[in-house]
Amino acid sequence: MSLADELFIQNCRDIIENGTWDTDLNVRPKWEDGTPAHTVKKFCLVNRYDLSKEFPVMTLRRVFYRSAIEEVLWIYQQKSNDVTKLSTHIWDSWTVDGGNTIGKAYGYQMSVKHKYPEGEFDQVDRVLYDLKHNPASRRIMTSTYNHHDLNEMGLAPCAYSMTYNVTGNKLNAILNQRSQDMLTANNWNVCQYAALLIMFAKASGLEPGELVHVIADAHIYDRHIDIVKEIIEKKPYPAPVMKVEDITDFYKFTKNSFTLENYKYHEFDGKIPVAI
Repeated sequence: MSLADELFIQNCRDIIENGTWDTDLNVRPKWEDGTPAHTVKKFCLVNRYDLSKEFPVMTLRRVFYRSAIEEVLWIYQQKSNDVTKLSTHIWDSWTVDGGNTIGKAYGYQMSVKHKYPEGEFDQVDRVLYDLKHNPASRRIMTSTYNHHDLNEMGLAPCAYSMTYNVTGNKLNAILNQRSQDMLTANNWNVCQYAALLIMFAKASGLEPGELVHVIADAHIYDRHIDIVKEIIEKKPYPAPVMKVEDITDFYKFTKNSFTLENYKYHEFDGKIPVAI
């Protein structure tokens, strides 16, 4: 089975069987009908994905991996916060002041330039520079969680930092996430940051290594429990093979640079309610 499936099943069973409910607390998220959206959670899940062995996409249900990659390119390549530049409408609920942007969140933070001894770089270009010129550095990282700008963000960043580490000829990374809706976002985030690591590796003459995903608050919403139980009882298919175009310029990648071969997945026709 796909490792992504195996870890998802393990994580969700652990959360459902051993997690802590927040039903006695006031919570921010609400369902469309205004009812508080409560969760059962586990603190600090850590999952490791070896990208040299397989691309970590689930087969328990279909993951629209190209849409996930489009979103990560929107943040790290386009450095945009304009939701009209996305083909999906995932971020429409988080726009600010009746406009088309999510404020000073995600891509905006990647666009801000900072001064270094070598010159001015935004966060992405600094990573690309260091991977090529200073791969032994233990300071190669990006972060979108800027406390100074939080009050001007439509949503405080969930997946907020990537720390890169070159070991031999392999590029590894740690994705830190403060909050994770396991059903709607878990494998979406895993796929897009695995793709980001692959793109940075190719742009730097390195091989993709491990993606370590650290989730501080891994939760399942109350109205998602039955759906999750149904999904994790399915029999996973083998992991598909990811083919990536041979591109060495990070800014030339597109979502169509990635193609999954023999991607078999279980259909899921039900509607998943979303808490906002």
